[in-house]
Amino acid sequence: MTDKYTAFVSRGWGRDLAKRLGLPQPVALRRYAADERLPGPALVVGSGPSAQALADALEGWGVEVRRDGADDGGASPEAGSDGARRPKLGAIILVLDDVEGPEGLSAPVLAAGRALRSLAACGRVVTVSRRASAADEPSLAAARQGVEGILRSLAKELRSGSTANGILLAEGVGADAPSVLGALRFLLSGRSAFVDGQFLTVGTDGGALPLDPDRPLAGKVAVVTGAARGIGASIARTLGRDGAKVVAVDVPAAGESLARVANEVHGTALQLDITRTDAGERILEHAVGRHGRLDIVVHNAGITRDKLLANMDAAKWDSVIAVNIAAQLRINDALLASDHFGDGAHIVSVSSTSGIAGNRGQTNYAASKAGVVGMVRSTAARLAARGGTVNAVAPGFIETEMTAKIPFATREVARRLNSLQQGGLPVDVAEAIAFLASDAAGGISGNVLRVCGQNLVGQ
Repeated sequence: MTDKYTAFVSRGWGRDLAKRLGLPQPVALRRYAADERLPGPALVVGSGPSAQALADALEGWGVEVRRDGADDGGASPEAGSDGARRPKLGAIILVLDDVEGPEGLSAPVLAAGRALRSLAACGRVVTVSRRASAADEPSLAAARQGVEGILRSLAKELRSGSTANGILLAEGVGADAPSVLGALRFLLSGRSAFVDGQFLTVGTDGGALPLDPDRPLAGKVAVVTGAARGIGASIARTLGRDGAKVVAVDVPAAGESLARVANEVHGTALQLDITRTDAGERILEHAVGRHGRLDIVVHNAGITRDKLLANMDAAKWDSVIAVNIAAQLRINDALLASDHFGDGAHIVSVSSTSGIAGNRGQTNYAASKAGVVGMVRSTAARLAARGGTVNAVAPGFIETEMTAKIPFATREVARRLNSLQQGGLPVDVAEAIAFLASDAAGGISGNVLRVCGQNLVGQ
């Protein structure tokens, strides 16, 4: 769906008019391309061993790295020692994992702040810090939790399509752990275009970086439910692009569209109502019978039956719960009971910002999507025993056939009420899912990653 407003204010007299009137001026976001590069060098702020490890990793990826130890006065990156003007920064990585109290935040954070004016359009800011814990000393917990407030506020200050996100390290996880580097690569890339003001927690040293960053799912077999259209079809295409063999699943009524998607990604189609009690067994039978294994399951299928709670009937309530959460629970039970869903398997479920913040007229939908969050957090420990992960992605306003039916004025407001001042695309959700389904995210489990451009109210 075309965002005509963004096109209008992006050039010519429309851009000038928006500037004079103080109207939102969203820009075209930097999204994934096979040959993509950061739009400039990366500035690493921090003086400890973690900062050096991340700088070394970036240089290994072919990124030009600048250093600012945050204890040298934070020299401006805009001009070199010869007075020549330097190119804009593509990213600022702020390493704060060794901060011990709130006072220690000042020097590195302000050094990064001085560099913000040099950040290129669609640049990235990424913090790397430790996760706060109730077991921490109060001063340490305050500093660690303070990073979250800094990052979320900074994300709302950035403009021109730039984003700010954070990586939280559990105790014992080093900055050079595979999933830390995998998360950093994802957050710096165009794959994270509509992820803003969010954190990924790396809980273990698990995971493995792909040999080919452009085909991180090569050799994997992935099931995607609700794959016939919209976000589901985009997920199937993205997983296929990344090298996975895709089993596209949807209801028999969507069979023709489902076959088109499966053919497009050179996968197979399975017509199945996921609310069947044997849906999990049917999925396993198809995947193993056709492809010999099953590595990834993406629970995308979902429905809405919106009504104010005062007008809600049992049919609308029960149907949403049945499709959006009860089916996932049964399928997961079948997967975890099977030897075919083995070591290193990944489950990714689609939640919604409605399940986090609520939405008028969606008590049934919000219950189901909040239920997905609870399910993911509880299932993480069960999958950890076999080296697997389970995570959720929570989309915000995404340009789909469903959102196209929202009345014009309401739709425009919904589009602009995030830090990026525009709606996301189905591929933005798909990119986040593809990362969480990869071995590079093997140390990330029980997370809920919002793909919402950072709503302006709340998180």
